Amino acid sequence: MKGIQQRFILGVITCLWCLSSQAAVWDVVYPKPLIEGDKRDEYPIAVLKLALEQTGVKYRLRESIHSMEQSRSFSSLQSNREINVLWSMTDSTREAQLMPIRIPIFKGLIGLRLFLARKETLPDLQRVSTLTSLRDFIMVQGKDWPDTKILQSNGFEVATSPYYPGLFDVLEQQQAELFPRSVVEIWTELDADNHSDTLDIEPDLGVYYPTAMYYFVNKKNIVLGNILRSGLEMAVKNGEFDKLFLSVHQSLIEKANLKERKIFNLTNPILPKETPLERKELWYQVNLTSGQ
Repeated sequence: MKGIQQRFILGVITCLWCLSSQAAVWDVVYPKPLIEGDKRDEYPIAVLKLALEQTGVKYRLRESIHSMEQSRSFSSLQSNREINVLWSMTDSTREAQLMPIRIPIFKGLIGLRLFLARKETLPDLQRVSTLTSLRDFIMVQGKDWPDTKILQSNGFEVATSPYYPGLFDVLEQQQAELFPRSVVEIWTELDADNHSDTLDIEPDLGVYYPTAMYYFVNKKNIVLGNILRSGLEMAVKNGEFDKLFLSVHQSLIEKANLKERKIFNLTNPILPKETPLERKELWYQVNLTSGQ
């Protein structure tokens, strides 16, 4: 009897949530990019739209009034100011502070990194044959990025900057030799930031660590979290998620020529234990030639 009552109550709550979410017009606000017209945001916004449309809710999707660095966007979301959703790489601290929607937006490819380097550095990289020899090169990453901790925990020296455009300056000013960027970001960044005269993509190497980029909402914003989670799960189940993912990224994956690269596998000590690695349908399966 008790079990029947519990199921009845759960059913009533679910129905009330569906009615309230369908009736309301959801004002979904994400951080305004630091760089106007930043193409890196186009895909996460498209997935966000897909998730909302799958649920049938009425919504208005817009960027915040002010542009935000990553640290500010997390602070704003945590205090329920200016924005009510963001997307970023996960780690244990972020999942403790905010509510993660554990569907990897980039199907795990955010952890497959190729290297931006100064053109004069490229010949030096030809001698890299082991992870130990790769550690001779200084990396650059964002000050607050989880990637910084991951690389440092794997024995790399990492230069940092709190300002995203400044990371390219660190590389060009020879304060670092390599800027690891995701296989789904690197070509867009090289073209968009007008650094192609001095920088290039290293053709033979890469690193991989298990990680995910998620949408995050405030812990108290349970209804919005449920809407996004339900919409993403629907899109995964009916194939629309993979359809969108491949339409945007398949050509970039092929362009990376992964079979000809030596990919060094790194550990990720800050990967939350709740990461759904067992759900194979959520991750892009890549056959990598691993380095040691």
